[in-house]
Amino acid sequence: MKRKLEEEDMEIVWQTPANPPHRLDYIFRNGRRHVRPYYFEFIAHVKNRWAGKTIVDLFTDEFKGRSRDYYVSAVKCGRIRVDGEMVPVSYIVKTSEKISHFLHRHEPPVLTSDVLILQKEPDVVTVCKPASIPVHPCGQYRKNTLLASLRRSMAWHLYFVS
Repeated sequence: MKRKLEEEDMEIVWQTPANPPHRLDYIFRNGRRHVRPYYFEFIAHVKNRWAGKTIVDLFTDEFKGRSRDYYVSAVKCGRIRVDGEMVPVSYIVKTSEKISHFLHRHEPPVLTSDVLILQKEPDVVTVCKPASIPVHPCGQYRKNTLLASLRRSMAWHLYFVS
């Protein structure tokens, strides 16, 4: 009989931009590459134009992908923190403070097309990018990108140049 994993049974590993993708992060199904859901810490430092706002007003004004009620709840339960500490919803942010927003991420799948390497030089790799795959982390994508795929499969340290 299968039993549902309880929260205390699971070790939560927080991902940050510094964590490279791992081959076990991916599931290939029906011609698409899926990323296993993962926990992620978004990090931002308070900009001058944000200073003086409440933490909830800052998120509501600057990050419109979620509702004000979501941000109130996230601050109250500690998913949004300032300098690693829980703060009240009325907290006024100050310049240079570190704000962390902890999320459980679900990235959209992309097509599993092979990446055609057109030319490889010591400093530059030229590729033909398949449709549906973003080049670098953006929006809803962090691990399901061209750069992450090449870093994972080729063990290259690549950087996007436009």
